[in-house]
Amino acid sequence: MLPPLIPPEVPIEFFRESMLELIIQTSTNLPPDVRQAMARALKTEQPSTQAGQALAIIGQNIDMACENEGPICQDTGMLTFEIKTPAAMNQILMKKQILEAVAEATKRGKLRPNSVDSLTGKNSGNNLGPGTPIIHFEQWEEPDIEVRLILKGGGCENMNAQYSVPCTLEHLGRADRDLEGVRKCILHAVWKAQGLGCAPGAIGVCIGSDRAAGYHHAKLQLFRPLDDVNPDPVLAKLEKEIMEQTNKLGVGTMGFGGLVSLIGCKITAANRLPACFFVSVAYDCWAFRRLGVRLDPVNGAIRQWLYRDPERPVERLVPGAGFQVSGREIRLEPPLSEEKVRALKVGDVVLINGPMVTGRDAVHHYLMHHDAPCDLRGAVLYHCGPVMLKEGEKWRVVAAGPTTSIREEPYEADIIKRFGIRAVMGKGGMGKKTLAALKECGAVYLHAIGGAAQFYARCLPQVTGVDLLELGIPEAMWHYEARDFLAIVTMDSHGNSLHEDVANATGVELGKVGAGS
Repeated sequence: MLPPLIPPEVPIEFFRESMLELIIQTSTNLPPDVRQAMARALKTEQPSTQAGQALAIIGQNIDMACENEGPICQDTGMLTFEIKTPAAMNQILMKKQILEAVAEATKRGKLRPNSVDSLTGKNSGNNLGPGTPIIHFEQWEEPDIEVRLILKGGGCENMNAQYSVPCTLEHLGRADRDLEGVRKCILHAVWKAQGLGCAPGAIGVCIGSDRAAGYHHAKLQLFRPLDDVNPDPVLAKLEKEIMEQTNKLGVGTMGFGGLVSLIGCKITAANRLPACFFVSVAYDCWAFRRLGVRLDPVNGAIRQWLYRDPERPVERLVPGAGFQVSGREIRLEPPLSEEKVRALKVGDVVLINGPMVTGRDAVHHYLMHHDAPCDLRGAVLYHCGPVMLKEGEKWRVVAAGPTTSIREEPYEADIIKRFGIRAVMGKGGMGKKTLAALKECGAVYLHAIGGAAQFYARCLPQVTGVDLLELGIPEAMWHYEARDFLAIVTMDSHGNSLHEDVANATGVELGKVGAGS
């Protein structure tokens, strides 16, 4: 029996609050299947390796986010709602209440303001605007409302890939219009992501369709539980092969090298035009945030959670106090001298204590055309778009993990040379132009652990100021006093790059794996 039609002027009593709770839980509490996959990754990697150390920090961050109801990652991403409703439901009213819930979650610091006007560059401040959030409605014959939500950040969104086969792939040769060609495309997409998408990741794949719908179907695959089995035996076999083969590549956590590069692979196929054969890959990071609810169609109250049982206690991923420093770390106290920086080498673990400033896309663009609003000589410039809350006259850090650094490659070398910066820090590494500037000027690239937003928020206990706030909270230049802020030197002032080494080594492995049948 269908629920009664609700007039447009009558709100669904509990729907807005149900959506707010769904958003908060999705942002702060990983679903059990993802937690289990990360637990397996923790057991697989050797604790003494860089990948093992990074996973320990990630595990501790996941625990901290759940316990403190804070965002798992500071990039709370693009919100995508997939909603199924009985035929009689008022979808116009439901959309209005979803927008209200999104704005409220942003106000509470559970979401970072991520909606930016593509023409003016202005941040709306509340995650609302043309095209955001993404809301897809579909009618079905069930009596309940079903809402599924995924938060997919910009770093992993940039690692999405689409191939038009036949094509020629680096290390793999030609990929043809068959399952072997599809396999090569998927392997290439995972290899290409390296640490830029916060490995270990999960992928959704669509074979076929058109360009736009292919990406949509690939993203929908990310709503499948990691432990399900594809009902199509051909695709089930391909999923299993991809999981086995990608984890032989050696990309590892954050692209540091290691045994776990992928925690999930879900594939679908859709009919295509005779002239087109696309393979679309939706890449998601380890902070794989998606949950869902079943709702009462009359009052909008939550009847059932999908993916999780709220009555079951959440088990900690990292027991005890979590990741502990060893005492062998090198302490850095900005402003840094050239002598101190040139003594560092790839693989060194550092603890930063002292002043630190953030700067990402908009700040880098600003600095190419203006003087810096503060003295950056000897500074640590952190590629970070934090979640911040203003309490009275003071600001508090809610979440502060690194953003993907390669976006700043067009600017970084010039900024290092012009302003005398001694360390840039982010995730995923940078390119040859920046590496040359590090060597010339005596600077290093420090790699923080991607997505570890709660872990690093604890390392930034004091906000000492902010410049360029007109650029929006994520893009402003925030000034912090850091305390035992842990990072790894992955590009030094002697021309060495861990990222280049891993990319070369895994490229060789990709060729070996890709040659298999």
